[in-house]
Amino acid sequence: MSNIPETGRSSRVTIRLIAIQILVMSLLLTLGGRLWYLQIRNGDEYQKEAKGNHVQQVVEPAVRGAILDARGMPLADNETRLVVSASRTELMKQDDGGKAVLERLAKVLRMDPKTVRQKVRLCDAKTPQPCWNGSPYQPIPVTDDAKPQQALQIRERSEDFPGIKAEPEAVRRYPAPYGANTAQALGYLSPVTDEEIEEAKDSDSPFLPSDEIGRSGLERSYDSKLRGSSGVTRYEVDNLGRVMGQAESEKAKPGSNLVTSIDARVQAVAEKQLDQAMKKARTEFDKNTGRNYKADAGAVVVMENKTGRVVAMASNPEYDPNAWVGGISGKEYAKLTGKNSNYPLLNRAIQGLAAPGSIFKVISTSAAVKAGYPFDGNYDCSSSYEVGGQTFKNFESKGYGNIDLGRALEVSCDTVFYRLAYKEWKKDGGNMPKKGAHDWFYKMAHDYGLGKETGVDLPNEVSGRVPDRKWKKNYWEANKDAWCKQAKNGGGNPSYAEKIAKENCASGMKMRAGDSINYSIGQGDTLVTPIQMATIYAALGNGGTLHDPTLGKAIVSPDGKSVHEIRPTSHGKLPISDKTLHQMDGALQGVATRGSAAWRFGEAGWPQDKIKLRAKTGTAEVAGKQTTSWLATYTDDFTVVMTISQGGTGSGASGPAVRNIYNAMYGVGADGGIDKSKALLPKPQAKLPKISKDGTIVPQRDKKPRGQNAERPADAPSGSPSAPPGEQTPAESPDTRGEAQAARHEGQRQQHRRDGTPPAREIRQLAGGERR
Repeated sequence: MSNIPETGRSSRVTIRLIAIQILVMSLLLTLGGRLWYLQIRNGDEYQKEAKGNHVQQVVEPAVRGAILDARGMPLADNETRLVVSASRTELMKQDDGGKAVLERLAKVLRMDPKTVRQKVRLCDAKTPQPCWNGSPYQPIPVTDDAKPQQALQIRERSEDFPGIKAEPEAVRRYPAPYGANTAQALGYLSPVTDEEIEEAKDSDSPFLPSDEIGRSGLERSYDSKLRGSSGVTRYEVDNLGRVMGQAESEKAKPGSNLVTSIDARVQAVAEKQLDQAMKKARTEFDKNTGRNYKADAGAVVVMENKTGRVVAMASNPEYDPNAWVGGISGKEYAKLTGKNSNYPLLNRAIQGLAAPGSIFKVISTSAAVKAGYPFDGNYDCSSSYEVGGQTFKNFESKGYGNIDLGRALEVSCDTVFYRLAYKEWKKDGGNMPKKGAHDWFYKMAHDYGLGKETGVDLPNEVSGRVPDRKWKKNYWEANKDAWCKQAKNGGGNPSYAEKIAKENCASGMKMRAGDSINYSIGQGDTLVTPIQMATIYAALGNGGTLHDPTLGKAIVSPDGKSVHEIRPTSHGKLPISDKTLHQMDGALQGVATRGSAAWRFGEAGWPQDKIKLRAKTGTAEVAGKQTTSWLATYTDDFTVVMTISQGGTGSGASGPAVRNIYNAMYGVGADGGIDKSKALLPKPQAKLPKISKDGTIVPQRDKKPRGQNAERPADAPSGSPSAPPGEQTPAESPDTRGEAQAARHEGQRQQHRRDGTPPAREIRQLAGGERR
């Protein structure tokens, strides 16, 4: 038995009870204080939030503005399609994560169940395409090509398809007028991501989860203008989801339309001619490599000289931008991005890098004159030139004796420029450059705009490279450790590559004589893009102004009341005198009439007396590859530059295609005669297309009566109304009234949706139309 007194035990029990009472009172006070804070102190704030939990919003996507050519023909617009989409949020509420619903949906749509599942899964670092890269809370499109009967089946059996919606929606369309694909210039759309929504929430153009944005090309550059703003209607609902009333609404505002400087007819000709030139090159035998030319890629740019506006821009290989509409399939995505695809998503007109070859010689000529060598002086055009035991040959080892710089341009004499570059290299100190070395040849390239972007209104333009002393040093510092390691591994019997590595390790930062010699004819480490060379030759044609190339010409509001014309801008002047410019212009005319391009133009019936054409051919050698074909040309109004990777010589591979582009633009026949009725674009398109009172942009009709339409080429994208005009006369172009009527009909159909036409009724209307 315990010997603790009874009074002591009672005292401890009392203390414990008091402690418990204090603890309970503290908890009650804390709880009461928290309730006061929530209900009294911040009651209004939380009441608003609680009310917000009972507000549901319905988003009405804005109709995206159209992208039109210079004559008003749609290059990108919208059409009503039956879109079937899935709500991932609703699917995840189901026991099996919506697997059964997706299986039933795939059966109705006659799609592969795996494809359907892939389309509604979310993208992350471990999930390959196809997948959904947009917000997980917005409907995910499964297909935008559902049949009316399929859409009705889904709607009428809604209990079998919870979370699935089938409704008519405006969907992006790339109609390819005249067969003009214009894929890389236009770009494509894809859903906005949560990160993009967060980044743009405080900007002037915030995103909604339902938005799609431009990912490349004009769709990206002018996205904020084209996109418009989505409408949002908010409804008050009770805890059972029943609508109690409308809280507020914001009407959708359609996007503005973009009128471009592209002429769809010339674009179609440029694409077709580039493609045919590449196919023809693949049938030609390359004596240097013992096999046919590969001709694996190419680009062509047609530009207005006096404005820098781009009339046509083609890149090959190409793709159909409609493949992205409604979500791209895994097979199509692999086709566009796989290592065997040759990357058709690249716009080689602004992203394709290559040595320019002899079309660079206009810069070398300018540098020589700047350095004090007279344009009309005598220069030795020998068949070869030797420096330090190395022989540099003229093209096909042909010599022309003593000639001036103009004739050197005409016959593309390499040895004239070898000698001039070597002399300047020695004057500047050779391997040990003098302080304040002139480096005329390198500075002239920078002054012509090479080594930096042109400012074209397309995303992801690359800057190219001028391999001057600064670049040489930076390149050596970046690679010297690897070179030195390779040289060390060579031991006592080094290979040729290891010998080169040893030389680079010790003196790779030096500008050697061979570097300057090769550079003078556009070889070596020089890299340019077609848009850069088009800008340069357009400047030669306009008196010396280097324009920023532009594809956008005007932004037109949906109602047509506001028209913002995009004015041409420039980024400099050619650093040469008017006299030198005039002398080079005459020499480049000589290239077309009696020089390296004469067999494609002057000797082939080009009407030089009526349309003065200037040209410069280029055949660039690339280590480990076949030669790159370049041809740069201009008339008084237009510049055309074409390049074909691993395609052969400049005039040989690119010459016929460039000639055919000019034939189509000016209406020149095979005999050199000019038929103005067949000329697609004898002068730049100065005026904007007609804008009607309701804001509709009316496509310009051809002046001549219609003839018999030519058959659309088999390789043209679907929706093309006719074959490229290079294969026909302008009078054979399709009547644009049908497209205008279709645009008006589309506008009426969109208006019906805004006015509240029930979706099911629209589906039945579409079904009836399909049966007709």
